[in-house]
Amino acid sequence: MKNAIPAIMIAALLISSRCGQVEKADLAIVNARVFTVDKQAPYAEAIAVKEGIIVAVGSNKKIAKYVDHGKTRVIDAAGRSVIPGFNDAHAHFGPVDPDFIELRYVTDPAVITDKVREQAARIEKGHLIYGGHWEHEMFTTREWPSKKLIDAVSPDNPVVLRRTDGHSALVNSYVLRESGINRDTPDPFGGEIMKDPVTGEPTGILKESAMALIKTDGKKVQRSAEEEREREWRGYITALQQAAGYGITSIQIPGSADFEMYDTIMAKGLLTCRIDIGAELTADQDKLERYNMLRNKYPSSGNWIRFGYLKDFMDGTLGSATAMMFEPFDDDPGNTGLPQLSYEELEERVITADRLGFQIGIHAIGPKANNWILNAFQKAREVNGVRDSRHRSEHAQILIEEDIPRFAELGVIASMQPTHCITDKRFAEKRIGTDRSRWSYAWKSLADSGAQVAFGTDYSVEPLNPMEGLYAAVTRKDRKGEEGEGWFPMEKLTMEKAIEYYTLGASFAQFTEERKGMLKPGYLADITVLSEDIFSTPEDRIMTVKTDYTITDGKIVFERK
Repeated sequence: MKNAIPAIMIAALLISSRCGQVEKADLAIVNARVFTVDKQAPYAEAIAVKEGIIVAVGSNKKIAKYVDHGKTRVIDAAGRSVIPGFNDAHAHFGPVDPDFIELRYVTDPAVITDKVREQAARIEKGHLIYGGHWEHEMFTTREWPSKKLIDAVSPDNPVVLRRTDGHSALVNSYVLRESGINRDTPDPFGGEIMKDPVTGEPTGILKESAMALIKTDGKKVQRSAEEEREREWRGYITALQQAAGYGITSIQIPGSADFEMYDTIMAKGLLTCRIDIGAELTADQDKLERYNMLRNKYPSSGNWIRFGYLKDFMDGTLGSATAMMFEPFDDDPGNTGLPQLSYEELEERVITADRLGFQIGIHAIGPKANNWILNAFQKAREVNGVRDSRHRSEHAQILIEEDIPRFAELGVIASMQPTHCITDKRFAEKRIGTDRSRWSYAWKSLADSGAQVAFGTDYSVEPLNPMEGLYAAVTRKDRKGEEGEGWFPMEKLTMEKAIEYYTLGASFAQFTEERKGMLKPGYLADITVLSEDIFSTPEDRIMTVKTDYTITDGKIVFERK
């Protein structure tokens, strides 16, 4: 990589530092395009770090005073961008599973058939074949797949393949038979068993709560407890390595996860990413008491493994046509979505958890779902009093214009994932028309109204790489690129704002904005060094930008070779 300044200048910086009187740094980054996200001093050239804390930010000359030749590790950024470590505000993070069939970006349904056939040939009869991330709107046919796609190649194995949003699944006849799902099985509340309009037989697509009808997970591969735990361990370490490779230093997991596993990883000195783990939103007092014990064990004052927010689902997704709408879908006139609980139950859960001081984040895609959760949050303020609750709409994808100012008024965070925009825009107007699409993924309108915005990826629904989200936020264009100004370009963001929402905005969402999310003296030394100056990168190359260094707690946890 070509350096922007000669090595002799770096040497001069090292030599000049010997005369300084300041405490010497463990790590220094010099000759950088530093974007601090600190409005008081947004740009700098260099950073000094000691014992996991940023001790100075400023010019090369200033930081030279903190460098001790032979002891301070100096990274010459050579004009590359240096930003706060990415904080993914919404990622279903967990161990990487080597048996999972990856179907992301598949355009030919025949590929699904081939991959299931290959897996069936590798495993024993009765063992589960599972995978996902298929998107029927990407198929050349743009039609829902059916069990016919996989039945012939998997007669002796259960197959469960989840759609990319996780809110629908394709299963084969084996699973339908074992689960007792047939033409006479009624749709459960909040779910749908898709059936052939001619024969009435299940097609193999189960939406939302209908997936809970699946009664077979297949036979488990026989492994000892030690082998199973070792396999899981490797999956966690692989996942952490992937996150570090993308410059991610913090992740907020919506819902539950394995606290003990992360404790073990941390005890071994292998935790390279700060983790928030939540739990299920409930009004059950016994469960809430257990959550309170976890909250005390993993307090918000901690920096590594913390108890996060209580998560619930209000509706489904746009892609599965299960998002809650005030009016029917344009391409499905009899369908207004699938609520996952009644408003009365939602309000009870929110008021009860809010009374006990829990933060709440609710999955809300459609405008009616977002309206309902805003109403419930408002009711909680009326009943319990106003506090800095920072409740969250997880996704906040499709809104009505009248609800946009309510986010700021109620202190509700719009926890959003920019890639959903460029994934869903292919079919959004077909589903909901132009008028309703206008207030979809309305990041700028929300921010302009005073709302706090936090960005994440929704991994593994979408890729973990934040660069795809940055590209989506500043272009609102298809991943393959396209002419014009992008889809509803009035909602596009500057690169600075997009990075802010991936860092400081995400930190605000977890009550840590006073110690991370900015490159500022006294803040945690979570830093990402990119492969180039992203602020001058042409938009069609944003997704090619790599992470060269990931620094968590002042330690280099990833270095691109």
